[in-house]
Amino acid sequence: MPGTRCGSAGEHELQDRYGTQDRAERFYQDQVLDRLNPTMIEFIARMDMAFVATADRHGECDATFRAGLPGFLHVIDERTLAYPEYRGNGVHASLGNILENPHVGILLIDFVQDLIGLHINGSARIVDDTTLRNNVPELPENVKGRAAERWVVVDVEEAYIHCRKHIPHLVPAAREQREWGTDNIRAKGGDYFGAKAQGQADALVPR
Repeated sequence: MPGTRCGSAGEHELQDRYGTQDRAERFYQDQVLDRLNPTMIEFIARMDMAFVATADRHGECDATFRAGLPGFLHVIDERTLAYPEYRGNGVHASLGNILENPHVGILLIDFVQDLIGLHINGSARIVDDTTLRNNVPELPENVKGRAAERWVVVDVEEAYIHCRKHIPHLVPAAREQREWGTDNIRAKGGDYFGAKAQGQADALVPR
């Protein structure tokens, strides 16, 4: 939330163009905070998934999914939260973007109980697990297969509601046994979309 006015220059240009200034201003005044209030903190504590958006220095975007046990997103205080980075494919797409451009957007959605969402925008930094635990001892404990290698710590700049109008109501199913932390290709989904097979086929086509 740069400066004292909510929203980007692009938002305000389109609000002027489409005549939505009054609606937008009411939303900014009524719903956008520069910190997490107690209700938001309680909401975050029970979420088991999050969608995270990042961009590199050129504005090339990436959106990713993060999940864990409820509480895996840890609120350090009303202006700071952290989420763990577990062992993955080694690409570090989101972390690489954060290294170049610290701005992140996090979307949390309750698909089950209240059918509501929470946007959190802020500035992020990468912190090693041991370093953060030395400063924040109440972080969730590491468990087998879900050991945080490092954390993304976010300084909250904006927090606001995502309305329930189009959020589907989902019913949780019993979760099958998962091989958390595995490098087994089949357990991770294999070549579900056929990208590897397509690449191999393309390599056989004369150029």
